Amino acid sequence: MTPTLADRIDDLLPQTQCEQCGFHGCRPYAEAIAASEADINRCPPGGAIGIARLAALLDRPAIPLDTSRGDEKPRTLARVVEAECIGCTKCIQVCPVDAIVGASKLMHSVLSDLCTGCELCVPACPVDCIRLDPMPAAQAEDPAHADAARQRFQRREARLGRQRELREQQLAASKRDVGAPAARNAVLEALARAKAKKKDAP
Repeated sequence: MTPTLADRIDDLLPQTQCEQCGFHGCRPYAEAIAASEADINRCPPGGAIGIARLAALLDRPAIPLDTSRGDEKPRTLARVVEAECIGCTKCIQVCPVDAIVGASKLMHSVLSDLCTGCELCVPACPVDCIRLDPMPAAQAEDPAHADAARQRFQRREARLGRQRELREQQLAASKRDVGAPAARNAVLEALARAKAKKKDAP
């Protein structure tokens, strides 16, 4: 299958899924660029190099980074300070690539090989126990790492979509149950008939 323009744009994005661009992940941003609905300078993790690559692909002039979206800076990896973690799972819930493991009331840990440095877990942590360490340049610049992050994001989105659909189905079924007439009770009906007969008897 021939890659679409959105596919080619998405391939040039860093796949951090950080949402700094204002879209829910890199792919929606790529689609917006392809549709001329967004500028090419809204990705701080991609920075000036990313803008230059997008400009070359689209035959547009390179423009400065829109710093209202954030500043360009070295990529980072999240790390949970074990002694301070309370096991609230809030960081797990917001990680767009399932790079954090743990369970409720148990310590969490970031899988550094999977982390994209999106930093979404930092504001989500209620006890401020997440630190940001420098991401190795080889990891930050590795296309295979970006491709893997894209796939994990897509799998997570599909899983969450299935979960939402199941919840909606369960809610709809609950509403139907509430609105349905009460099930017939044969014993009560028999008692009611007997009472009626007794009342009508001479």
